[in-house]
Amino acid sequence: MILTWCILIPFAAGVLAWLLARRSATACRWISLLAPAASFGLALWAGANGDAQGRWLVDFKVPWIPDWGISFSMAMDGVSLVLVLLTDFLSILAVAASWRGIRERVGFFHFNLMWVTAAITGGFLAMDLFLFYVFWEVMLVPLYFLIVLWGHERRIYAAIKFFIFTQASGLLMLVGILGLVSIHARAAGVYTFDYRELLNTPMSSSAALWLFLAFFAAFAVKLPAVPVHTWLPDAHSEAPTAGSVILAGLVLKVGAYGLLRFAVPLFPGAAAALSPYVMTLAVIGILYGALLAFGQTDLKRLVAYTSVSHMGFVLLGIFAWNATALNGVVAVMVAHGVSTGALFILVGQLYERVHTHDLNRMGGLWETAPRLGGFTLFFALASLGLPGTANFVGEFLVLLGTYRAHVALAAVAALGLVAAVIYSLWVVQRVFHGPNRERWRFSDLTPRETIIAASLVAAALWLGLYPAPLFRTVGPALQQALPHETEASPPELKLSESPAPGSDRPPHVRPVKAMSEEAGGGGIL
Repeated sequence: MILTWCILIPFAAGVLAWLLARRSATACRWISLLAPAASFGLALWAGANGDAQGRWLVDFKVPWIPDWGISFSMAMDGVSLVLVLLTDFLSILAVAASWRGIRERVGFFHFNLMWVTAAITGGFLAMDLFLFYVFWEVMLVPLYFLIVLWGHERRIYAAIKFFIFTQASGLLMLVGILGLVSIHARAAGVYTFDYRELLNTPMSSSAALWLFLAFFAAFAVKLPAVPVHTWLPDAHSEAPTAGSVILAGLVLKVGAYGLLRFAVPLFPGAAAALSPYVMTLAVIGILYGALLAFGQTDLKRLVAYTSVSHMGFVLLGIFAWNATALNGVVAVMVAHGVSTGALFILVGQLYERVHTHDLNRMGGLWETAPRLGGFTLFFALASLGLPGTANFVGEFLVLLGTYRAHVALAAVAALGLVAAVIYSLWVVQRVFHGPNRERWRFSDLTPRETIIAASLVAAALWLGLYPAPLFRTVGPALQQALPHETEASPPELKLSESPAPGSDRPPHVRPVKAMSEEAGGGGIL
């Protein structure tokens, strides 16, 4: 039941916070702060005391709608453990960052924040495709309310656009789920939505291709991938600070996790056939997102477009599908959650002081708020992939893994790192250096805000300087996905195969195509 409690605690805390808010807004905030902390502790305990020898650290399953093969099935491996911990960590900081900024409908705000936290956690743990779809839809509703009730001027437009994009793509995934279940039922004689039973379902190549595209559409929108990314800048620019942290740090990761856990393993042949096109799309997203970030005059939209660029590395690494790239994918997911979540928090703290996101009205703020400037500079450097920070580790491994699968795409994708240097340092210069034309004068970060930023700095440095615990945690899951590679975790990672004596063939590692050819048509991530 420990996995169930990781979901039920935030759900219950949201209801309790809403009920208590009329009596005490402070009590409401503390409940919302402690609930993800408790879930974090439970997940950490489960990871430390789970079945270290098995595929899953913790596994839980009870019948739900047995006539249709639907069960309340959840499981945790190393990848889902890391993402659940990231979810709870960022939820704690989202509550803390909104401690003074949210003054209207405080109870309902924290109700929505806790429910989206619980739904995202459920999405990372669900092993039943129907249950996964339920959590997928549940996370949509509280996010809609967070944007439409506590957002900025164009919040209604942004919320409706976000809802339409996500709902439409989610319905495509539902069609794909029903199609997969029907094909499996014809082959096995029973209906089931269990992910592990649906693996290796025999089907024609055309059916696999269409079903893969249905899943891919949903996850690509959530990621988001170009060209279905346009909802993200609007949602970010209009959302409150906590909403932006949840969107950038967690919701985008659900899309990446869906590709990693469901889309590619369920349809490996279709993924292999389309991998060159998807990897090309990922490289376009890396460069296009960076270009649009540089062209923004709205600070929050600028940070939003950097997410499009960074998540392009995730998409690229998933479809390179080798041990190096997949380790990099997980590292980028965590690093992006930390660094971009931190940037949105800092942008929100700046907005509370100057009440604008317009870069043309900023400048010369370092003298007024040196702590705010210092933290922003650190996370701008982390975002561009400075060695010693978590982003560098992830993006380096993704590029290395991609190079071993497709040299040309890796070379072009590396230009995204150059672009990141330009827009990251440019935005720091625009905001904190130069003349203070508006004569801004305001207080620097408070102790609460400083603690929030310092905790994120510690996380970014820890993952950047000592990523071994992360790779040891996710290594067994990645080994299961790549059974033909003997090691899946740096520093023991097998980087290449030795060429035959007398051969001039360069070392290489099989890309995603090898999965469908050698794994019997199925994957097991």
